[in-house]
Amino acid sequence: MAMSQAANLLEKALGHGGTATTEQDLTNPNRDPGKYADPSGEKMKALVWNGKNDVRVIETFKPAKIENSDVIVKVTGSTVCGSDLHLLHGSVVELQKGDILGHEFCGVVDSVGPNISKVKPGDRVVCSFQIACGHCMYCDRKLSSQCENTNDNTIENIMYGGRTAGMLGYSHFTGGYAGGQAEYVRVAYGDVNLLKIPDAVPDEKALYLSDILSTSWNCVVDTGVKEGDVVAIWGAGPIGQMCADFSFMNGAKRVIIIDGGAGSWRLDFVKSKLPQVETLNFTDLPKGESITSQLKKMEHGGPDVALECVAGEYAKGWAHYFEMMLGLETDTSEIINEMITSVKSFGRCGITGVYVGFTNHFNIGSLMERGVRLIGNGQAPVHLYWEDLLKKIEDGSIDPLKMVTHRVALEELETVYKKYNEREQGMQKVFVATKFSFPPAPGAPQLTTYHS
Repeated sequence: MAMSQAANLLEKALGHGGTATTEQDLTNPNRDPGKYADPSGEKMKALVWNGKNDVRVIETFKPAKIENSDVIVKVTGSTVCGSDLHLLHGSVVELQKGDILGHEFCGVVDSVGPNISKVKPGDRVVCSFQIACGHCMYCDRKLSSQCENTNDNTIENIMYGGRTAGMLGYSHFTGGYAGGQAEYVRVAYGDVNLLKIPDAVPDEKALYLSDILSTSWNCVVDTGVKEGDVVAIWGAGPIGQMCADFSFMNGAKRVIIIDGGAGSWRLDFVKSKLPQVETLNFTDLPKGESITSQLKKMEHGGPDVALECVAGEYAKGWAHYFEMMLGLETDTSEIINEMITSVKSFGRCGITGVYVGFTNHFNIGSLMERGVRLIGNGQAPVHLYWEDLLKKIEDGSIDPLKMVTHRVALEELETVYKKYNEREQGMQKVFVATKFSFPPAPGAPQLTTYHS
């Protein structure tokens, strides 16, 4: 919390870079309703960050269109992502109280600016979690997550030597755009960042094109999973599950998925959906054994590929726990080190779990001496993949419902965040319904209620 406040003050002192071509820091219309609220005065419900480990559903104003390329979307489906937990914990800097969260949503177009030509009111759409301009160097290559024109945050530029694109519902560090855990969302560059949903594809399948399907696919193909590979995946959450599915689709002969502790149940869940997956529970390791030693026993030399689908904020040992608590590092290197020492020499390690800053005790020696490739998969470029992934949903080769366990109401998101954070048994991926949502699609979960 203190780090986030300090980053906010520093950003104010340094100022923005001045390169953004769309207005930023619009994380809640309540902050300036005269400019950012819809002229109708209509109110909406939204989930906001209220401090470390504190999120709340509040009433705020429906957002206004403020630029000619804006689209206002009526949200019919949202979700809670593992990445949202990093915000909940305050581990992503430059959060401010009242910021509307949520970076994955689909909906129906409510209204459009005069420069919009590809969507119209009434169209069903899914939104990418990143805001791309559509015409910079990266957007021309469909590498939308690295757009040069939608996030001019100074601190991110100093830390990373460059900036990511603006991201919905993900702090002022990534532009400050109000998110999709709400009833309405303003989408900048709407023609670029919205994809029409065919009538045959329900929201419960299309929604996940916004992030998780594109992110999982990118993790697998960017790390180069190919025919005959043995793949180990750290994390049996939704991203890990879909990476396992996609690894098999890309020719892997074996997939071993690793989890444990409060998430142990997820190993059985993934196994029930993908029976060919092998599992490794780190909670049950024999005395003197490690994940690395076990993987070497399961496969001569270790796996060919290691995929990180967890994140860097979960310390296993006391050294990293205290170093992170004292601000001596932002991320633990423990999982990355396990991956490096586990793979075959000249193996490949892909990082998709969120790492925001710096880490200590990194095993650079093993990386160099054994020729291991360490690949930062980056924030996945959704626009590069989502059209092809939509076709795979349409033809049935991808079924996102494999990971969806719950349908919940927007009004109950405070409770859902708590349960998701505690890795409650059986809660793999949720579909968040609003007052605008359609009835559940065939095969999708029915509504779960927590409060009468």
